[in-house]
Amino acid sequence: MNNEEIGSKEVFTIDCKDIVLREFRLEDLDELYNLTLQPEITDYLPDWKGTKEQRKKWLIDFHMKSNEKFLKAIPNIGEQWLNLGIILKETNEFIGWCCTGPKDELPLPNREIAYAISKDYRSKGYTTQAAEGLVKYLFENTNVEVLNAIALTRNIPSNRVIQKCGFEYINIIEIENEEFHHYKLSKNQ
Repeated sequence: MNNEEIGSKEVFTIDCKDIVLREFRLEDLDELYNLTLQPEITDYLPDWKGTKEQRKKWLIDFHMKSNEKFLKAIPNIGEQWLNLGIILKETNEFIGWCCTGPKDELPLPNREIAYAISKDYRSKGYTTQAAEGLVKYLFENTNVEVLNAIALTRNIPSNRVIQKCGFEYINIIEIENEEFHHYKLSKNQ
């Protein structure tokens, strides 16, 4: 982890091999919105669909405020969410996101990690780097002991990322009439 300074505000980052995880900023709006237009993302994450105005409101009122609350709460993060952009080091491009927060549909402890990446940057290892970086940060810097991950049963690439990160398969669960593979990873695993 490190913090880079942008203007007068420090921006939270997690350094990974080829990418950096960085807290969402308002300047990310266009790239974030464009990613939410990709059917390769919204077919699996339909709740990320919306207009540009809605995305801006969510970015400001939910994602950025959640990040501030999360970072202030460390190490006892409770129910707080952390929303990080996946930034390609080589170009400084916003290519996806990696988040963590409680998932109400999961049994306690119900903190999950979730992610999405642009169709143009798949199968390059970036999503695995992002997930591993976030998992490592959470286990080393917060009071999180167990993490969950879910992926639609038909989303083979996402299931592979979860497995590469060492998550243990638990079962199939149904959420909103969709079947998901459910995985868990313990800090002391």
